[in-house]
Amino acid sequence: MSFKIAIIGAGSVGFTKKLFTDILCVPEFKDIEFALTDISEHNLGMIQAILDRIVEANGLPTKVTATTDRRKALEGARYIISCVRVGGLEAYADDIRIPLKYGIDQCVGDTICAGGILYGQRNIPVILDFCKDIREVAETDAKFLNYANPMAMNTWAAIEYGKIDTVGLCHGVQHGAEQIAEVLGAKSPRELDYVCSGINHQTWFIELRLNGRAIGKDELVAAFEAHPVYSKQEKLRIDVLKRFGVYSTESNGHLSEYLPWYRKRPDEITRWIDMSDWIHGETGGYLRYSTETRKWFETEYPQFLEAASKPIDPARRSNEHASHILEALETNRVYRGHFNVKNNGVITNLPQDAIIESPGFVDRFGINMAAGITLPEPCAATCMSSINVQRMSVHAAIAGDIDLLKLAMLHDPLVGAVSTPEEVWQMVDEMVVAQAAWLPQYADAVPAAKERLAKSKVKTREWAGAARRNVRSIDELHAEKAALKQAG
Repeated sequence: MSFKIAIIGAGSVGFTKKLFTDILCVPEFKDIEFALTDISEHNLGMIQAILDRIVEANGLPTKVTATTDRRKALEGARYIISCVRVGGLEAYADDIRIPLKYGIDQCVGDTICAGGILYGQRNIPVILDFCKDIREVAETDAKFLNYANPMAMNTWAAIEYGKIDTVGLCHGVQHGAEQIAEVLGAKSPRELDYVCSGINHQTWFIELRLNGRAIGKDELVAAFEAHPVYSKQEKLRIDVLKRFGVYSTESNGHLSEYLPWYRKRPDEITRWIDMSDWIHGETGGYLRYSTETRKWFETEYPQFLEAASKPIDPARRSNEHASHILEALETNRVYRGHFNVKNNGVITNLPQDAIIESPGFVDRFGINMAAGITLPEPCAATCMSSINVQRMSVHAAIAGDIDLLKLAMLHDPLVGAVSTPEEVWQMVDEMVVAQAAWLPQYADAVPAAKERLAKSKVKTREWAGAARRNVRSIDELHAEKAALKQAG
């Protein structure tokens, strides 16, 4: 087989390498072309060198090109994968810093909540540019695989306004299933059969079977509470399981941002999170992790390049969906996964226009979703709160409507639990002004926002959050890695 895959945001070095090696685990794909594109020539150069080393070490005819000219990368592409972070770490820092001034403490801030909503405003104009290029220069009926957050908003915009065949991909379901299999004592995650459905990062394991035996709420709660690690790291997630009756895919820290109950007071935050790793609820945890990871990669690049000389091992192929979807579409080997698509009747008690995440099967005819799923009412209600915010956020981004953007922010569950309308209005003005370079659709709204900020009497505070950690230096990261290695 010979076709072209374009990866936008290929400077996301570790993730691009994973997707690349996963795809090359499919024997039929050795002759394909990868076209890498990014706005950073520096990052592109590093990732191309790594991928070229992999190709050379494995004696493959695979072609790898890299260019900052996105349209050139997209020319003739059959599949386009996006893993972009619009605004980079600079804008992301504002997504965390500014809401903290108004009492909004986020762990990740990239899906909904204050940071995720602004992230969507930055992404959507760029997503529509991608879609325009795909329509004009890619292969007819090219498929767009979006890995970038905010998943639902990006996918919504690409399908509804970009008019491109799009699927959103995330690994939260796989990770949640691995946890459940572990606490139930399974020898392999493959022993667990499940139906997981909802919206991205609020997906629910509504049916569980271990080796054919149905698993109920009480057994699952007991298994998690008996686990020596998860009982401490997933306190909030276990509490939701007890109250809702089903387990959520999303991590303790991320899930806490989507609900109005657990992060609205500093003392409550520290009660429900765990500081053993950023993902369990640390204030700005993913921003710190991303910053440290970037530093680590830049410093340790020679070792990453050396590691690329190892043979590809198909047994180590990851459970990221992309390679399995491409394999199913191109070879007709059926793949079952969980995909982000427009609802259109898949989930009976969520809106038809919403982007849902639910089970589907892939073969040469495309992605075929399992329709007619009904969520438990508490799960549907929680998803609806986010869907309404997502819809308004997408419409605000398309129209450049700052008033609708403020209303979307006001309706966010955590923002509404913490901040007053006056605070929300000022916070949005402040965020739009700070991020104006990445928000072209709000250019006409920025001068008035600046005037309002100059006259505002809404008080803010400089607050690091309830559980903030400093970004570690390279020396500190080295010391920690050495200590972990010594500990076994």
